Amino acid sequence: MFLFHVSLALLALRLVSAVAVGGKPSVNARADTFNNPVVWEDLADVDLLRVNDTFYYSASTMHFSPGAPILRSYDLVNWEYIGHSVPSLDFGDSKYSLDGGTAYIRGIWASTLRFRPSNGKYYWVGCIDFWHSFIYTADEIDGEWTQASSIGNNCYYDCGLLIDDDDKMYVVYGGGTDISVAQLSDDGLSEVSHQVVYTSDISREGNRLYKRGSNYYIITDDPSAGTEYILKSTSGPFGPYERRTLVAGVGSPINGGGSLAQGAFVDTPAGDWWYMAFSWAYPAGRIPVLSPITWDDDDWPETEFTNNQWASSYPLPLPARPLQSFTGVDNFTSIGPEWEWNHNPDTSSFELNEGLVLRTASVTTDLYAAKNTITHRILGPKASGTILLDISAMTDGDRAGISMFRQISAYIGVKQTGNTRQLVMVNGLDMISSSGGTSDWVTSSEGSEVATAALSGTQVWLRVTADIAPAAIGTTSATFSYSTDGNNFTNLGNTLSMSTDWEFFMGYRFGIFNFATSKLGGSVTVKSFVHASA
Repeated sequence: MFLFHVSLALLALRLVSAVAVGGKPSVNARADTFNNPVVWEDLADVDLLRVNDTFYYSASTMHFSPGAPILRSYDLVNWEYIGHSVPSLDFGDSKYSLDGGTAYIRGIWASTLRFRPSNGKYYWVGCIDFWHSFIYTADEIDGEWTQASSIGNNCYYDCGLLIDDDDKMYVVYGGGTDISVAQLSDDGLSEVSHQVVYTSDISREGNRLYKRGSNYYIITDDPSAGTEYILKSTSGPFGPYERRTLVAGVGSPINGGGSLAQGAFVDTPAGDWWYMAFSWAYPAGRIPVLSPITWDDDDWPETEFTNNQWASSYPLPLPARPLQSFTGVDNFTSIGPEWEWNHNPDTSSFELNEGLVLRTASVTTDLYAAKNTITHRILGPKASGTILLDISAMTDGDRAGISMFRQISAYIGVKQTGNTRQLVMVNGLDMISSSGGTSDWVTSSEGSEVATAALSGTQVWLRVTADIAPAAIGTTSATFSYSTDGNNFTNLGNTLSMSTDWEFFMGYRFGIFNFATSKLGGSVTVKSFVHASA
């Protein structure tokens, strides 16, 4: 988890039936190049691995559940969601289920994912709340993941896992100005020992550990300087290490994007090496970009930038292999790995039955405290999310709809008062950090009704259209509209001016919700969701 200003902070379900409505944005018309970003979505704190000819990607999700999404690619450019390493945020605190409070921006930060050939298992490792380090394992990467152990005496902060040639397992992690390496037990589920391997006067985040030939390498990030360093040891994983600068002040390939941070290395079957980091790009979030690296005569990696600028296009790492589009129509025959709930859901309050049935799971007037809001990343730079909502089973006091969801939010929805249903647009929902930094987020405003419209019938289409391009080039705004026939849409209310502040970390998402303000018992059915480039 990358902290942009250190002085301000210390800090399953399956793919739906889909009909593609847009192509993958990554590959140029020319078949030999690709464009950055490789995925125009909020996928921060990237970790990469390769198993044979298949690449996998792991990212941060913080308070969203399931956590640590897994994406798959065969060419490093075209990606698809296939699962999550953390099925539920079971970290010993009921706030992760919106009971007794909230856990916004806690949970899963920069973590690590690796495959161990000797036993055919996948391992995910991450530190939660600066407290325990949890280890999850799976026999199949897109199969069932289980919490295998926790290491309560050490926080593997912003960690990277290495499975060495002799099958020993090592974790590199940060802490203040120190970088440490821990050796795990033979089964990879407990710690044998740890020691500081490098220390200096700069912070250490986004740590990754690699071996190439007989050398060991650590990638580490200094957020206060916008610099990524590479450390090299010729004497084993515990060092000593030398240091060089890998990236410093590099311009983003995303038009209007901010600094680059927290990268990961991966090699191809042919032995070529690539480097993926993220670019700050709010309100969208932190967006992955890809570039090649080479190795000098002294076995130090070098990036391929011109005039310290990350290129917007590079030659393809491998022959392009397009995958399922990130846009399309979801009819909720299942809940795919693109979806994540806001905190752990109440599993007794939703089901699949000719759509996604959302029963009211909490009585509240606060969307941020409402259980079972299901979220979907936005494909930038501009996209819309449209739901078809069956409202026939709503009851008095219920609120259901689709939101532009972050710490400053707005939504379009249906409210029921007595037996009367109305369309409503609500703006000005707001959370603030009660500690004045990046933690302890609390609701400061539940928003206000900006506009209403009469509604008859038992179904309605609701749409949010969002420009999430960086503020330097985009409007960073969202508009809200509705339709009673699915073809003709009418705007309702005003425009949400989206926050470009970094402190909440996660970017904007579509959030579909149903909550009660009076009593439980009502429900809605989300018949479809259409994610379309705008």
